[in-house]
Amino acid sequence: MTVRDLIGGEVVATRPASRMREAIGLMADRDVGALVVEDDGALVGILTERDVVRACAHGAKLDWMPVDMWMTRDPDSLEPDIDIDEAAQWMLAAGYRHLPVVDGTDLVGVVSIKDVLWALTDRSAV
Repeated sequence: MTVRDLIGGEVVATRPASRMREAIGLMADRDVGALVVEDDGALVGILTERDVVRACAHGAKLDWMPVDMWMTRDPDSLEPDIDIDEAAQWMLAAGYRHLPVVDGTDLVGVVSIKDVLWALTDRSAV
C-alpha cells in the first residue's frame, strides 16, 4: 500500500496573507489538524496545530497577524508512491503529524500520521 491509497477528499488550503483567526476557524470548521498554504497555486507552507499553539504561546494577535508569520515554510513532503511503512518510519522519526503529498510540483493531498497508522493497523488485521 502506498501513500496515494490514503489520499482522499479535498485538500484544505489557505493563503499566506490570510489572518490567523480565519485559518484557525477553517481548521476547526473542516476538522483538520493542518492547512496547506498556497500562493498562486504553489505550496509555500503548512499551518499545523503546533504552529497555532506556538503563535498563541507567543501572544499572537490572531485577528490581524497573517498565516505566513507562523506557518512552517517550505515543508517536507511525501511522494504519492512511497510505501506506507516507509512513510510511517519517516514521519515518526521526524516528528511529523501532517505532510503534504506532492507529485512533481503538483500538490495531491495531505497525509496524517493517523491516516498512516490506521492503514498499517488495518493491513495487519487482515
